Amino acid sequence: MDDRIAAGTRMGPVELRVEDLDTMLAYYRDVLALEEISAEGDRRVLGRGGVEAVALTRTRGLPRFDRRGAGLFHTAVLFDSREGLAAAVLRVARAAPGSYTGAADHLVSEAFYFDDPEGNGVELYFDRPRDAWRRDAAGRPLMGSEHIDVNGFLDTHLTEAELAAPAAAASVGHVHLQVGDIPTAKEFYVGALGFDEVLDMGSALFVSAGGYHHHIGLNTWNSRGAGPRAASLGLGTMDIVLPSVDDLGALRERVAHRGATVADDGRTVTVLDPWGSQIRVTVGDAASA
Repeated sequence: MDDRIAAGTRMGPVELRVEDLDTMLAYYRDVLALEEISAEGDRRVLGRGGVEAVALTRTRGLPRFDRRGAGLFHTAVLFDSREGLAAAVLRVARAAPGSYTGAADHLVSEAFYFDDPEGNGVELYFDRPRDAWRRDAAGRPLMGSEHIDVNGFLDTHLTEAELAAPAAAASVGHVHLQVGDIPTAKEFYVGALGFDEVLDMGSALFVSAGGYHHHIGLNTWNSRGAGPRAASLGLGTMDIVLPSVDDLGALRERVAHRGATVADDGRTVTVLDPWGSQIRVTVGDAASA
């Protein structure tokens, strides 16, 4: 049995259960400048260039997410240019200045952090080229948190063209979750799903496929000791996209071997992590055509 997830794995869209669909749609569409790809009933899917990034589903009767519990820490939207990132950061600063929560140079990337109108964390970031990443003795990317001069970043990279007509590609680069403890998270995300461990900080774990700095982050900074998730607004489903049907079969076998409950329709595998966060695993369009 293949025990590693495919190197070409990437993250797909993140579904958010939302209370006020109009307000949330205005934030992700009009402020972050994601395009509305589809609309059906109480669900809106947004992204760039036809690539889905965020799905907003109006869900009535649920409480707001408790930030001390397991669930979403942030959805990280990756831009393919600093100009696109700078334009997005300025739009948020103008439209929702109180939503800014920080910024950091992570050595592998430059990142800016916000909270959306319902308190879901959002990271907007740009990756440095892989050949510029510093690595440890095992070849794993080295990450850190260094200061970014936000005004200097905007002065250097902001262009009127990108601000007026966003052209930079944007997609979900990684998803960061809150969990109850790191050893259990490692057993599931590394042992069962098959991601590679990049960094274990004790209070946080970063895992990836194919040598990326991280596709999934997991931390206990607010949620240490958290049990299974209660129904709430916030994270609905997060998608992982594999290169081939064979890769999906291998993952299905790994997860089932570890005793997890798996829903499988032949093209999609759905599994809950140890805290009840729902993960949908699919196959990329080219492979599934």
